[in-house]
Amino acid sequence: MRLKTLGHTSLAALLLGLTALPAAAETLRIGDSFPVGHYIAENMTKYWMDKVTERSGGAVTFEYFPAQQMGKAKDMLSLTQSGVLDIGYVAPAYVSDKLPLGSVGELPEAFTDSCGGTMAFWSIGKPGGALDEAELAPNGMRLLFVLVLPPYQIFTKDRDITGIDSFNGLKLRSSGGAKEIAAQLLGAVPVQIAAPEVREALSRGTLDGLMFPHSSVLPYDVLPDLHQGTQGMNFGSFVAAYMISQKKWDSLSPETQKVLAEVGEEATKHACEVADKLDGADKQTIADGGVTFVDLPAEDKAKVEALMAQVGDRWAEAEEARGKPGKAILQAFRDAIPKK
Repeated sequence: MRLKTLGHTSLAALLLGLTALPAAAETLRIGDSFPVGHYIAENMTKYWMDKVTERSGGAVTFEYFPAQQMGKAKDMLSLTQSGVLDIGYVAPAYVSDKLPLGSVGELPEAFTDSCGGTMAFWSIGKPGGALDEAELAPNGMRLLFVLVLPPYQIFTKDRDITGIDSFNGLKLRSSGGAKEIAAQLLGAVPVQIAAPEVREALSRGTLDGLMFPHSSVLPYDVLPDLHQGTQGMNFGSFVAAYMISQKKWDSLSPETQKVLAEVGEEATKHACEVADKLDGADKQTIADGGVTFVDLPAEDKAKVEALMAQVGDRWAEAEEARGKPGKAILQAFRDAIPKK
């Protein structure tokens, strides 16, 4: 029996129909440690998921595990590397043994808002950037989207803030890395505790105070435990990054990869803009809740700023001593900070 051949028109129509078929549906597991309703989850994580699903025509959907359902904050990197999660919230501060250079975004450098720090970190952390090549890619990880928080302030549980001496001996919550150096320079005692555990640490007296941004005070419900806070200072920041393993990335179709990458950059910009808007509003809410914000005396403020200016170089020197390119990464980050 002879097979009938298709005419040119019929063959073209068939091929067009095949190429028009949507990519196979993909459901990705994403997890983090943020409490339900946290502003980062609402304005970055969910924003990214919704946009990806929309942009992919429903071909990419998500299973979302918030509030440490899949593991502690410090475990998110290993959970993502092992494939338990496809995408995980990876805070370099919580995995400084694996991603020490990622803490560059926490340094009290020359950015005064979230978008300044965020876009600088995105520049060096995205595929092909200096941080990606030095640290993320060698660990088999790929940055999808990120938020660097507005500059941190110091909040105390019951101590009055009258000047630089007020920080002496204060047990301050630190997320490690850069803020540990900052606390030590101030004469404080850094205590590394993940944000979800801060409220209990304050109530038990494990902490005398916090290095925290305004917008983290409310979702972690620590307002009732706070007395005073600094204002107009920069004690460093925090990097909230979402990453996918390179192995998982390579398993995705080119179409899916394109959508994830494009929406990742959009979500990064959107999140920092929202974070900057919320910063002032949340500060007012904290003040209305009973916390007094304090300006350091001019002389003490100058002393603190001089100490904070040392943090970056000390951090870079410490990384160099560990065989890491700390100086190069710090310079790349400084160069990427938007000039105003």
